[in-house]
Amino acid sequence: MESPNYLGIYLSKGTATVVCLGLEGKGRAVSGCFSVTIEESQQQKPQELVRLITDGCAKRGLQFSEAAVALDCSMFMQHNVHSKFNDPKQIAATIRFDAEEVLGMDITDLAIAFKVTSGNQAGSSLTVFTAPKRQLSDILISLQSNNIDPVTIEPDVNCLSRFILQKLSPPDLRSLFCILSDSSGYFIAFSESRETEAMRTFIVRPAQDRNDLLAREVPMTAALVETDKPVNSIKVFDSTTSVDYQQLSKRLGIETGSVDLIAAVGSGPETLADCAGPVGFAIAYGAALSQLEKAQTVNFRSDFMPYQGRKVRLQKAMKFSSVSVAVLMLVAGLYFQMQLWQQNKYRARLYRKFEKQYSAVMFGKMPPPKSNPVKKLEGELRRIENVRKGLLSVTGEEAISAKLTLVLEAFNKCAKKTDLNINSISITTRNISIAGDTSSRANTLKLFNAIRQSKLDILQQNLDAKGGRDNFSITVTPKKQ
Repeated sequence: MESPNYLGIYLSKGTATVVCLGLEGKGRAVSGCFSVTIEESQQQKPQELVRLITDGCAKRGLQFSEAAVALDCSMFMQHNVHSKFNDPKQIAATIRFDAEEVLGMDITDLAIAFKVTSGNQAGSSLTVFTAPKRQLSDILISLQSNNIDPVTIEPDVNCLSRFILQKLSPPDLRSLFCILSDSSGYFIAFSESRETEAMRTFIVRPAQDRNDLLAREVPMTAALVETDKPVNSIKVFDSTTSVDYQQLSKRLGIETGSVDLIAAVGSGPETLADCAGPVGFAIAYGAALSQLEKAQTVNFRSDFMPYQGRKVRLQKAMKFSSVSVAVLMLVAGLYFQMQLWQQNKYRARLYRKFEKQYSAVMFGKMPPPKSNPVKKLEGELRRIENVRKGLLSVTGEEAISAKLTLVLEAFNKCAKKTDLNINSISITTRNISIAGDTSSRANTLKLFNAIRQSKLDILQQNLDAKGGRDNFSITVTPKKQ
């Protein structure tokens, strides 16, 4: 009989943290946890890291029925994408096209996972994660060769948000959680429905001043939280204990306090004796919770090398055992096969005709084999229409008049509310530089939010309070359509 334990593995390029969770009465208990590290020269060999994980589980006698993996933020990219659909199935069917438009590149070699952060009549706001398929393939093959077939492979920030939601329950829905490990940082906020409202990941340099880092990043993250109730407190965990909460609270004007990840688990310090750090432990714990709680996952395996576990193998065995039914249906199958063959011949003729027409209007290009050619034609039609209207140049760049229209539209939305003064505007073929001031930092953030809502991206920004005014200088560019 298999153990009812679940294994959570937090993988980075050179280190792995493993947590084994099981049932204890009506609660959950940590059956064991440890971390392993490989030499710098071996960091491109996931099979060596997986071998150490397997040896560590065997050494500690850890048995489990299912496993889940959390990828370190250095191994994936995070993007904000808008979908015109609200149904998860429709979003999943079109997410590749939407992500490709936002990234402006071919994503054939990338695996995609997404999380819906908010939705309305205009569609859904998504947090999309992308990871190289080859990297995931190497990890999966290494794990499977050591008899570990993970049900899910998720971004570390999603596993960490699950840990906070489950172990710090109920979290303050108006708090922004800031978790800092030795090399990574995470921002997480929750909505009233106890879903993740916003989450960000970033790399932290060893010598970086963490007070300055939080003072710079917290206002930007708080502005991303789409809620009527603004963030009123910051909950920070810093693995280096170098954050001055009192000083940070004065700089941000928001209540700032600490959060204890270890106390949330309810285990003593001896539990983490073999772990590399509390943050890695929390992420691996959250990965294991995905199986124990059957929680919503952001799973790269849904898009790449789907999980073929015990249930799927059992279903296939039952299908192969139904030989008698297959024989009875053979005659009907042959009939419909002939009908399908005829339809495929017609489809092939139609597609050859379409290829010629497509090539004629797309300057000799053939229809893309792994994406919808109709979408490509629609995109080209939109580009031609924008050129005719003067919104784009022939090379595809936004016209200066169109850029100026977007900027003025953003100013009109919030000029009175923010007491906005504009000192200078400089427009080039690529971007727009704006300098001015508002009556307060909060009003400056409102202006930035209005700019983003007006189809503009803020590439650079500088903020400075002087003479009772909040001065700013920013560089913006129109968002890619």
